[in-house]
Amino acid sequence: MTELTSKPEKKIISVSKKKKKKFIPHGQAHIQATYNNTIITITDPMGNVISWSSAGRCGFKGPKKATPYAASIIVKDAVDKAKTMGLKSVDVFVKGVGSGREGAIRALNANNINVMSIKDITPIPHNGCRPPKVRRV
Repeated sequence: MTELTSKPEKKIISVSKKKKKKFIPHGQAHIQATYNNTIITITDPMGNVISWSSAGRCGFKGPKKATPYAASIIVKDAVDKAKTMGLKSVDVFVKGVGSGREGAIRALNANNINVMSIKDITPIPHNGCRPPKVRRV
């Protein structure tokens, strides 16, 4: 006498919590302007990335990526994403010597973002690398 007992199947129901939308009125804009490209990253005051964009991501190719026009386009792209979180003002940190650095700062102001401060954090060598030995021919 064997009895067949079947266990009822358990239904798995996934309950996910609603994600709270962050409201960040003040943040930081990190601009990296090289000779070949311009990259902007918008973060909250703690340094967590809200949005980012680069000239290559916006469709620019070759030498056009390092132009001030490309910088203004990528700033508009990054700011549109950050404005959904309520961004109103930023502290700007600029790194690099490319031609897009000034254009990016002007574009931030043109897109109704209040620029509170501008800081240049371009790394500068204090003594640099040891130069190569003199070439003898």
